[in-house]
This record gives sequence, structure tokens and C-alpha cells, in this order.
Amino acid sequence: MNEQQFENAVARMVQGDKTALKEIYISYAGYIYRVIYEVLQNKENAEDVTSEFFIRLWDKADQFKPGGGHKGYLAVIARNMAVDFLRKHKKEELTALLQDLGEEGEEQKKGNRKPAEDKSSQVEEQVIGSMTIRQALDMLKPSERQIISLKILGEMTFKEIAAAMEIPMGTVTWKYQNAVKKLRRCGYEQGF
Repeated sequence: MNEQQFENAVARMVQGDKTALKEIYISYAGYIYRVIYEVLQNKENAEDVTSEFFIRLWDKADQFKPGGGHKGYLAVIARNMAVDFLRKHKKEELTALLQDLGEEGEEQKKGNRKPAEDKSSQVEEQVIGSMTIRQALDMLKPSERQIISLKILGEMTFKEIAAAMEIPMGTVTWKYQNAVKKLRRCGYEQGF
């Protein structure tokens, strides 16, 4: 599908023509899937986000600005949706992890110790470690937390993070390095 064909299809979508969406889907479903899979690295999640992509494309058809290069336009939307998916799901996982670690810390404070000495010391080390993680994350600025999350949990490259956050790659690497220094000062060394 060339630029003019795409623009015509979008104009027809704005008028409610679902066959235009089908034409775009047939031409670009594989391309969109690859863009999303590159970010998510998970087949099922990439398939889900790809399906959501075409729903969003239909809903936002009236916002398309002709003449800007439709493949790039499609790729930006797809990449942003994939990054949003990662943020949402990784944040949920991180929140659950911190809650689990916090509950273990509460048990430790209440004196609910395991009878075996080696289990007790393992739990104690984990509680100390969880406090360090929580304190370290609290010390980071929101943008630093986001970059750490996308880099470590989302396994994204600095280039991908820069594109997703719409900031220069140099800024991303600088903020990442500052965040890592803060985390290391708190004794949190894993993953860097």
C-alpha cells in the first residue's frame, strides 16, 4: 500500500467504511506485529496489542495527518502501545513484589520467626534486601524510575526508551547512570 492508498483508506475509515480498515489490516498486520513484538518479546502479548492497535487506529482515524509518512506513523503508534503495555504490566508486577516483600518484613517485625536458624537468616536477609529496594526506588525521580523500569524490567534498549519517552538518547543514558548510582549507594547491586 503506497502513501496515497493509505491516505484514501483512512479518509474512508473516517466516513465509517470498515472495508478500508480491513485493507490496512491486510497490508500491515505483519508489520505492526513485528514492531510490537520487538518491544514485548512475547508472542501472546504481541498478538493482543496488535489486535488493540487496529481498534485504536479505527477510533483515531480522524486524527491522522496526511503527508507525514504512514509507515512511521503506524510504527510510532504500535511502539507506544507496546511500551504502555509494558509499563502497565511491569508496574503491576513490581508493586506485587514490593507488597510481598513488605508483608515478609511485617512478619519479621512481629517476631514470627521460622524455627530453623538458617531459614530465619534467609528471611532476615530478604527483608533487609526488600527495604533496600523500596528505599532505593523511593529515592529515584519519576523519570529515573521509568527509565530503570523500561531498561531492567522491560529489557528495552536506550534507543527504544528514547523513542518511547520522546527524549534524546543521551538524556536517557545520563538519567539511567544517575539512577544506577543512587541504587548502588543503597546497596542494591543486582541487574546492573
